[in-house]
Amino acid sequence: IPLGIDCLMEFWTEEEKNHSVVVDFLLPTGIYLSFPVSYNANLSTIKQVLPGLLSNEPLFHMLSDPKAYVFTCVNQTAEQQELEDEEQRLCDVRPFLPMLRLVTREGDHMEKLINSQISLLIGKGLHEFDSLQDPEVNDFCTKMRQFSEETAARRQQLGLEAWLQYSFFLQLEPSTRSWGDSNTSQIFNPDLLVNVKFEGSRESFTIQLSTKNVPIALIACALQKKTKVYQNLTMEQPEDYVLQVNGWHEYLYGSYLLCQFKVRSLLHSGLTPHLTMVHSSSILPSSVSQWSLGQPFCIELIQGSKINADEQMKLVVQAGLFHGNEMLCKTISSLEVSRMARLCFALYAVIEKAKKAHSSNKKSKKDCPIAWANLMLFDYKDQLKTGELCLYMWPSVPGGPRTGSPTTTSVPQSQHRECCHPGYLPQLQLQGILEQRGSGELYEHEKDLVWKMQHEVQEHFPEALAHLLLVTKWNKHEDVAQMLYLLCSWSELPVLNALELLEFSFPDFHVGSFAIRSLQKLTDDELFQCLLQLVQVLKYKSYLDCELTQFLLDRALANQKIGHFLFWHHRTEMHVPSVALRFGLIMEAYFRGSTYHMKVLMKQVEALSKLKALSGFVKVSSQKTTKPQTKELMHLYMRQDTYLEALLHLQSPLDPSTMLAEVCVERCTFMDSKMKPLWFLYSSEEAGSAGSIGIIFKNRDDLCQDMLTLKMIQLMDALWKQEGLDLRWGLYPSPDDLLWLPIHGDCMGLIEAVQHSDTIANIQLNQSNLAATAAFNKDTLLNWLKSKNPGSSPSEFTLSCAGYCVATYVQGIGDRHSDNIMIRENGQLFHIDFGHILGNFKTKFGINRDNNEKFERFRGYCEQAYRILRRHGLLFLQLFALMRAAGLPELSSSKDIHYLKDTLALGKTEEEGLKHFWVKFNEALSESWKTKVNWLAHNLTKDNRQ
Repeated sequence: IPLGIDCLMEFWTEEEKNHSVVVDFLLPTGIYLSFPVSYNANLSTIKQVLPGLLSNEPLFHMLSDPKAYVFTCVNQTAEQQELEDEEQRLCDVRPFLPMLRLVTREGDHMEKLINSQISLLIGKGLHEFDSLQDPEVNDFCTKMRQFSEETAARRQQLGLEAWLQYSFFLQLEPSTRSWGDSNTSQIFNPDLLVNVKFEGSRESFTIQLSTKNVPIALIACALQKKTKVYQNLTMEQPEDYVLQVNGWHEYLYGSYLLCQFKVRSLLHSGLTPHLTMVHSSSILPSSVSQWSLGQPFCIELIQGSKINADEQMKLVVQAGLFHGNEMLCKTISSLEVSRMARLCFALYAVIEKAKKAHSSNKKSKKDCPIAWANLMLFDYKDQLKTGELCLYMWPSVPGGPRTGSPTTTSVPQSQHRECCHPGYLPQLQLQGILEQRGSGELYEHEKDLVWKMQHEVQEHFPEALAHLLLVTKWNKHEDVAQMLYLLCSWSELPVLNALELLEFSFPDFHVGSFAIRSLQKLTDDELFQCLLQLVQVLKYKSYLDCELTQFLLDRALANQKIGHFLFWHHRTEMHVPSVALRFGLIMEAYFRGSTYHMKVLMKQVEALSKLKALSGFVKVSSQKTTKPQTKELMHLYMRQDTYLEALLHLQSPLDPSTMLAEVCVERCTFMDSKMKPLWFLYSSEEAGSAGSIGIIFKNRDDLCQDMLTLKMIQLMDALWKQEGLDLRWGLYPSPDDLLWLPIHGDCMGLIEAVQHSDTIANIQLNQSNLAATAAFNKDTLLNWLKSKNPGSSPSEFTLSCAGYCVATYVQGIGDRHSDNIMIRENGQLFHIDFGHILGNFKTKFGINRDNNEKFERFRGYCEQAYRILRRHGLLFLQLFALMRAAGLPELSSSKDIHYLKDTLALGKTEEEGLKHFWVKFNEALSESWKTKVNWLAHNLTKDNRQ
């Protein structure tokens, strides 16, 4: 056996240059063989070559068919790994040493292959879950696997349209808006010209029909034309076909009007829709009791070890029993322990401060938090925990890694049998108390009144269930039993009130189950709006198996687009130790019920891995060479087979309906900012599919806050359109429209670039001869818009500007300047880079008055948009509140949520709310000169012109 190799971490990088590597093979017969293998060869190819090389070797006749064997290796983490996926290339496997062992295959090959692929996707080996030997983990895996596999079996029986609804979720325009909408800058012909071809055929037909027709009518027209042209005797059935938008994973089906589909956005872009007739056979898959106890509940602290503190320090441990945010009694009997009680420990170091000079006071003391740990008193089977338990404490630093500082607690088993929790004024005055929603803690006499009138609350104020739950004494089993009895007959809540019950303040699982039952009526569109928040709520859950987990899995397995984003919302937080186990198990359960979706996502994961490696190379290289030289090296890397294979023909992680076909290597570059973001340009492989797509990749730049802000902006746009107000924020998520859905995680993210747009700073500088006067020239933007849109009025600018003025004010988006406000050539204005929200800003965004008539129209749009958002104010409060678990620095406490209450003037009348808005509006108008000075500073310090 050859000697060891130096620089193991760089070995594969060096070998890549030579395109081959000498691999040592250890065979089942004990024969050792060594020969060169192509760096890009996959494992199945290597296995096919082996028999020819072994024919003259001893004991060759004892070898079985190659399919009976599987390669194993020692991976980069020094673990033995079975390489079940033989489509992997050697350069992707990257064993610790170039050595492969061929062993007899044991067990179910398909099962091992799926396990291997799931491990790769979630970024954690499934064997790590098994090694925990945790009964809760094992029971959860068994239950979720059965649930997912049963769902997958039922899906195999779906018809064509039901399968399309699962695989290709429709994104429709509201049917209430007409083609001649006053807010639309162009008037479209009600007749539609469409280019249609049949799958596998190069010939296409041009068909004209009304936009008020449904897809089946267009399919029937295409079949009639095909029959007439080719003189077919057999007439095919329209129900056997479906229309696909060329270049997109997007299909037209159902009883919706053609003007509600993607064809509308293509027409707005001046393109003729190109569609393909796909037969159903190409789409459908082929079958492949505690209350009896009276003694006190005792906790005994035995020892603590590996504590990060000096030996001379005095250490103090504080313990408390909590139900949600409420602290329970310090001394309670086992009879009174709440089912969802959580035992919390905090470890402090007491530090004595030195006495100040000329001071007669004694030395003062200061408590310095070191670590903390929480423990649910009941396990996932409702059993009260007893015996010695070892708790691994967490450092008192937000987001810190897990430490090895165990604290052990003990409950004497001799005193406890194994026990199971049993499962748990006048009306005007009551109304007045309940209307104090969010206004602070209730007084004790008000709590007593609400509890005494619990039946009146249920009958007349069912939406105030949260108030009743907050005044329930969860350490008294009689009150708990009474509350849970009421809950059984409580009427279903509106979605907004149900979301409130998912907060940390309501930990009881009966309450959580009731909230999920109320959320079952959410449509898929509505679920998309709050999916990010629901994933964050999972962090509050005390047990792996909960109603919310089952709800999300059920909806994801019924709609592949929901599954796509559910995966990415989980995958991007797998680097967080506190949620890695829960999120990994949920992703495993999803893939057990959607194995064919795994290949699509594996391609995306591989592409992101390549982009991360390329980003690291560009950042290092840019420090040593000039930008043109680094750019040339970047293109050289991208032309390698391993990169091209990963980056071509890829479904966009940002939108699974977008196909990233061919990457234009020569037009790819990187930006000059500190982290050197990469900029990629993709071209489409189909005609009429809206041209090129720009993708920005950011490494070591956390985009979680941007994602939340943009999700709220999308929600605002949806609410405005529901009430007939179109502020021109993009007709459809297409490459030419604003689509920022960053995929965050471990400081890495993707952004879809908005084509044919520029920053205000660049426009001002390019339109002016002197940077010092550019920000003060009020005609600069108008002249630029007129040059891009000759003969038309820039109404798109007025509408979109009004929308963003209201959106940035309500969300408290700060640090607005000419480098993070952009304009598209058609006049649509939009904002980028949301580093400061909820009032954490440096300067206010100014508004400038120009033409009086247009300005009054602008004011009207702003007022209408603000009125609509006020009517949905509680929804925004709730969605932001559920995001507190995300760990955003500017959304960490109730004070941050209060900013939204102030901007939306919640608790005030409509008249008072509008008065509040106009005061802020006029303040911004009077301070517009400050905005110009701010923009001047950016123009002078940063010239962005290319």
